[in-house]
Amino acid sequence: MFPESFVREYLSTYTSEGDHVFDPFSGRGTTLLESLLLKRHAAAVDINPVAFCVSGAKAQVPRLSLVLRRINVLEHAFHSGDERGVKSKQKYLPPFFRQAFYHTTLTELLYLRSRLNWKGSTVDRFVAALVLGSLHGERDKPRQYFSNQMPRTISTKPNYSLKYWRKHHLQPHKRDVFGIYVTKLFTRLSREVPSTKGLVRMGDARCAGSYFPELSRKVSLVITSPPYFNVTNYEEDQWLRLWFLGYQPHPTYRSISKDDRHVRREKYWKFLQEVWAGMSPLLKSGAIIICRLGAKGIDQKELSKGLRSSVEQAFPGTRLLKKPLVSKFVTRKHALSGQVLRGVYMRWTLFSRLPSPRNRRQSKVMCCAFAIYRSSKAYSTPSR
Repeated sequence: MFPESFVREYLSTYTSEGDHVFDPFSGRGTTLLESLLLKRHAAAVDINPVAFCVSGAKAQVPRLSLVLRRINVLEHAFHSGDERGVKSKQKYLPPFFRQAFYHTTLTELLYLRSRLNWKGSTVDRFVAALVLGSLHGERDKPRQYFSNQMPRTISTKPNYSLKYWRKHHLQPHKRDVFGIYVTKLFTRLSREVPSTKGLVRMGDARCAGSYFPELSRKVSLVITSPPYFNVTNYEEDQWLRLWFLGYQPHPTYRSISKDDRHVRREKYWKFLQEVWAGMSPLLKSGAIIICRLGAKGIDQKELSKGLRSSVEQAFPGTRLLKKPLVSKFVTRKHALSGQVLRGVYMRWTLFSRLPSPRNRRQSKVMCCAFAIYRSSKAYSTPSR
């Protein structure tokens, strides 16, 4: 993950309007959105449905009138009795949900969950993405979040949440889902909106080349942040948002992706190697790769060596041109308990360049760069 300013800096440095930018791990869609705002063509892929939904909403922002019309239709149908079909489903949900949401709020969420076609409709995907952003968060912000006290960024485990709420005597407040949604809609669309559309696919990053045949040899810049090594389980951390998108009403592990959290070094580097190879068909000669990576239990030297090796396997002839930039240890605060977690992992940023094969010896040494030369011996794209 990285802030908007991080992406904008390197977009301005290494690309011009009309260039193609790609992110094989779209996440929240930061690379995608900032690229579109700066009038670049942008594409991304992610295997996590939450990431696909959020990134897709940023890639293709529908007109305000279309979103309002869709919300009005849904709200009218809900209040006309169409919600009766979902009320009966509440009793089958685990106890967590009755403590996480006020009963009328939960009914509205269940209704939207059953009606939104977020995979196939651009408008519904945008609606779903805004709901995901408000699904859980601070309890004392009534116009922003629907839930009892929870972190805004991750979904805490059900048993832990229940114990915490009982200990602190916290009950969910009544929230008007439709009303809060419309407020957030106007807030979101009051910001700058891209004038062009991006491309987003839901799938394995190792197959990126097959998802975007129209981008063959067009991408000039990749800005990405792969899953950090042994830091977090993305599927578990987003289990409640996944539930809203139609998945299980409890945390799941490795059911969406077996590469959600790597704890074995050799498998992690092999995974990244296959990702670089998988997106290789999209990259033009002279393309640049900017990679922000994090890890727990691996020092800078080993992290640098492992990533360099993974790139060299995908692009034989690679040479490191400058040491990576390394940040300080990260300090995080848990939004539910207030617990501060110190020094859990290290982040660093890596830059790569793919010069034209015929200009190998003439290619200039770039600041903070890998020089990656195309070769017929490049690692073949894995089949999935």
